Amino acid sequence: MAVLLEVKDLQVSVADREILHGLTLTVNEGEVHAIMGPNGSGKSTLSHVIAGKPGYEVTGGEILFKGENLLEMEPNERAAKGVFLAFQYPVEIPGVATMNFLRTALNSQRKSRGEDELSTPDFLKRVREVSGSLGIPQEMLKRGVNVGFSGGEKKRNEVLQMALFQPSLCILDEMDSGLDIDALRIASEGVNALRAPNRSMVVITHYQRLLDYIVPDVVHVMSKGKVVRSGGKELALELEANGYAQYQEAAA
Repeated sequence: MAVLLEVKDLQVSVADREILHGLTLTVNEGEVHAIMGPNGSGKSTLSHVIAGKPGYEVTGGEILFKGENLLEMEPNERAAKGVFLAFQYPVEIPGVATMNFLRTALNSQRKSRGEDELSTPDFLKRVREVSGSLGIPQEMLKRGVNVGFSGGEKKRNEVLQMALFQPSLCILDEMDSGLDIDALRIASEGVNALRAPNRSMVVITHYQRLLDYIVPDVVHVMSKGKVVRSGGKELALELEANGYAQYQEAAA
């Protein structure tokens, strides 16, 4: 099984305060990894640094994606290579129709890979097929990006983006935030439909309930900016029962 993502001894600071203290993580192709941990452990920081969000200073270590150094790439280059970040709180973009956003983003990625851009008819056909398979109504695609969307609609819109862009690495940053049980189930079904031998997922969450729907191959516990334990899916049940206190003490 080929290695897709390697994070080696990663050290990251924000405003001169170190958040990640030598974090190491390896994700193979086709695997789903869950990262769990208390608030402030660095989970979202890790996702943002992998995606290339500005405002973070990498002071040590490296991130390799398909053997290439991600830290030398701009965020749009990382996206074109196959890195996708689903935000905890997707932003609203008033005045930009969802369909226009999707077409521009998809064709931008295709162009950067040396592929032909999709014509309007080809794009419309594809987005209708994909949205239909995810149960997303066409009316939703005519609205501004995430404008007036419920929490569940925003997350389904991000699943639609993943299905269209076909990334190799999907990072889901607390996608269960603000979702009721029905919305969580629907969004999770969309994510599960994208599982593939050449696609990996990193699922970041506080709670085990998300992992009832998106069952991971590996679970990691983060505390104080490091991965302090890794195990199988049963580790999530242990965390649900016992909490994070023992790992916080060990990391300290």
